[in-house]
Amino acid sequence: RDQPFFIYLPYNTPHSPMQVPDRWWDKYKDRELKMHNRDAEKEDDLHLRCALAMCENIDWNVGRVLKKLDQLDLAEDTIVLYFCDNGPNGVRWNGDMKGKKGSTDEGGVRSPLLVKWPAKIKPGTVVKHSSAAIDLLPTLTGLAGIEAKTAKPLDGMSLAPLLLGEQVRRWPQRTIFSHWRGKTGVKFGNYRLDFQGRLYDLDADPGQRKPIRNRPEILKKLKDEVARFNSEIAAELPEEDQRPFVIGHPDTPLTQVPARDGTAHGNIQRSNKFPNCSYFKNWTGEDDKITWEVEVGQTGDYEVEIYYCVNKKDVGATIQLAYGDESISAKVEQANQQPEKGMENDRFPRAESYVKDFKPMTLGVIRLEKGTGTLTLSAPDIIGKEAMEFRLMMLRRK
Repeated sequence: RDQPFFIYLPYNTPHSPMQVPDRWWDKYKDRELKMHNRDAEKEDDLHLRCALAMCENIDWNVGRVLKKLDQLDLAEDTIVLYFCDNGPNGVRWNGDMKGKKGSTDEGGVRSPLLVKWPAKIKPGTVVKHSSAAIDLLPTLTGLAGIEAKTAKPLDGMSLAPLLLGEQVRRWPQRTIFSHWRGKTGVKFGNYRLDFQGRLYDLDADPGQRKPIRNRPEILKKLKDEVARFNSEIAAELPEEDQRPFVIGHPDTPLTQVPARDGTAHGNIQRSNKFPNCSYFKNWTGEDDKITWEVEVGQTGDYEVEIYYCVNKKDVGATIQLAYGDESISAKVEQANQQPEKGMENDRFPRAESYVKDFKPMTLGVIRLEKGTGTLTLSAPDIIGKEAMEFRLMMLRRK
């Protein structure tokens, strides 16, 4: 508490799986819903109630943080920011804005940004100028009096003068882009151009219901800006993210390598099409394997532990991990037959994978050289029907 600190605290809610303790669920499970999406017929009341309960749970958790700052006598001179990453993950009330998560319309990208700094920011201050996440770095370094040393120029602007109530004679009209899966939207003042090239005046039509045609100069300007953005920036984005998975970073002695980021070969199947919390199963062939394209951050000896499930009748497979010319192997000696779980705590049926109680098994110590390569997990000797179900590998630098 006597030193400067920075905390990034991401809450995963209100995200699926829709799980929330009874304390909040009981408050919303039977409540009358009075605020609805513009397409109310597409709403799912159960999903909506879950989201509302989870949002109140977020409020409670944020309150715990603020209370702790008060208890430590740090609140007065601590900058606290609260914001979210995108629109709602389902069809629910969204301020009558068009779009939701995954959309580049206003309802898909607009986020609240609440900034609290009692020592410097006057309560009730409202910043009406358009801003974006790219502004957070220059804003925070500006407020903290820190020089932002970056390899390339920043596109963001410091909002510090606006937050501190300084007299700003002229604030630039900014063009702010949103790009998602090939769709580019752009906001310029009170105008928004959607990914289909339709222009809206958000002052007159915040719900983007009727495109305007009486501002051809704005339409042309923004279409030109989008074309430039797509040629200069979007064109550089790969269709698939080919960056290697970083393991053994010098500052991180422990690395988690989950099934989520692996590639299955042969008969191996993922437990769900959404990789987030999935595991690999149907490991039935001795030519089957799981691979990760990795970048080793620091040369060293790494102790390897894997988390698995296996039926008693299938115990005995040999599991091998290879990287370059190095390899280690061990035999699965203990059964860990587990059912899928998680559905008993879901308030709304999830789309993602269920989980199991996976058990750790030590594979050995492998030498990894700094650089890029392929990490390969295989089973050269399968005794029963299946080698194992694989969830996670842990690498600990010795």
